[in-house]
Amino acid sequence: MAEVTQQNRSGPPGGRLGEGRGASDPRVRGKTTIADGVVEKIAGMAAREVDGVHAMGAGMSRTFGAVRDRVPGGSSVTRGVKVEVGETQAAIDLDIVVEYGVSITDVANDVRENVIGAIERMAGLEVVEVNVTVDDVKLPDEGDEEEQSPERPRLQ
Repeated sequence: MAEVTQQNRSGPPGGRLGEGRGASDPRVRGKTTIADGVVEKIAGMAAREVDGVHAMGAGMSRTFGAVRDRVPGGSSVTRGVKVEVGETQAAIDLDIVVEYGVSITDVANDVRENVIGAIERMAGLEVVEVNVTVDDVKLPDEGDEEEQSPERPRLQ
């Protein structure tokens, strides 16, 4: 978990505790802790916003995620996202599927830029790296495995 803290190095106004309460910066009156799962969700949402990203996660995680998404309360926001969060920094690993015809390097760079901006803006953490792994390409003639119903067998 990340702890975002700031210390009041100069002490309270007037030099005594309790004096000048309204003048003190509220950011120094406690600490904020950000759970790893929050950073995962921010990164997952930011990556999905990028044009050219078809899905998140490697093959088996997408398959299990498609089933989990149909369960009430199931969430796929963090599928394909792994984070390491320190006190002031974060590192993110993303597994994505891109759409056929897009520039993979451009999509990866756009994902990196969007994820860094979202985490730094929302969580106040310095993002030291965003590693993007492209696991698959969604071809135009392929069915979407996430849209197939697990209850209905495919007819052949």
